[in-house]
Amino acid sequence: MPQNMLTVADTRANLADMDKTSMEEFFVGIGEKSFRAAQVIQWIHQHGVIEFNGMTNLSKSLREKLVETARIDFPGVVTEQQSRDGTRKWLLRVDANNCIETVFIPERDRGTLCVSSQAGCAMKCSFCATGHQGFNRNLSVSEIIGQVWMANKILDHFNTRHRLITNIVMMGMGEPLLNLDNVFKAINLMLDDLAYGLARRRVTVSTVGVIPAMDKLREKTSVSLAISLHATNNTLRDTLVPLNKKYPLEEVLAASRKYSQARYGDPVTFEYVVLDGVNDSEQDALELVKLLHGIPSKVNLIPFNTIPGTTYKRSTPAAIDRFREILMNAGIITITRRPRGEDIAAACGQLVGQVGARPGSEYTRLAVS
Repeated sequence: MPQNMLTVADTRANLADMDKTSMEEFFVGIGEKSFRAAQVIQWIHQHGVIEFNGMTNLSKSLREKLVETARIDFPGVVTEQQSRDGTRKWLLRVDANNCIETVFIPERDRGTLCVSSQAGCAMKCSFCATGHQGFNRNLSVSEIIGQVWMANKILDHFNTRHRLITNIVMMGMGEPLLNLDNVFKAINLMLDDLAYGLARRRVTVSTVGVIPAMDKLREKTSVSLAISLHATNNTLRDTLVPLNKKYPLEEVLAASRKYSQARYGDPVTFEYVVLDGVNDSEQDALELVKLLHGIPSKVNLIPFNTIPGTTYKRSTPAAIDRFREILMNAGIITITRRPRGEDIAAACGQLVGQVGARPGSEYTRLAVS
């Protein structure tokens, strides 16, 4: 083969980018029966097999055709870190200039995988490392679901059939609702009994409040919704979550109420990073009670996790407890999220990865040569 042929892009279809519907279309397009999609999805996502020759219930001629027309490519692991508390973080390469981070949080009764949807983030939330980093591009379906595949592979699920990942939260790098089509297909695989078979309530999409996409999410799927709220008035939220200037608090809450109604009254989770002297007063708690009135709600209070370049500080345990007590007394289920993985920068708001060429950003990591 001539040397210059080595650099030609692989134009074969990546089956890792396909949910059941799109894979059925692929098989019909190459002259095969649509049911082959179910077989291949099971091989990839239930058995971890990504070599066609290992798919033994496919005929030899079909396997040979697939080698010629298709491939199965997922992001590769660059580094792995494990926290003192058992949290694990992986740095995954998605292209020559970009890497993303994925976090697994084991608990006694569950295991949660925090999945990224973009390389970087354009939302610029002032308390979040990814927001300071800037945005490069959306992740493909294979790069999103590949985080789930990779974690299951490393955790030996494909061999043992023991499910360590019981919950998936789209709370990693990026704003999921700005990559809606790819996130939809990845969610389809998370829920599909042929793939990961998770219950809809065990898959959560987190957003800062991209209202048109919230409406589309409500129409197309029934997974759990989490809103990054963090403030009880528009003036403060404009600073903490700049998108609030386009989609203000009252509109985000109205869209949240509609989402809950469409899911038969299932609660919406409101995430609230508690910042010392910024949003942690008793008055803030009382205002939050008023805002959430009439919306089936759960609140996650998130102690601020330190990142470079900000002056924010974590609220005291006493302030967080007082805030939580006010919400609980008002009948709002409220959980104080215990920081996990802080020693490896894997806690909420700390994910960075490596995003190509973000001028002036102190967050661009050079961990990958």
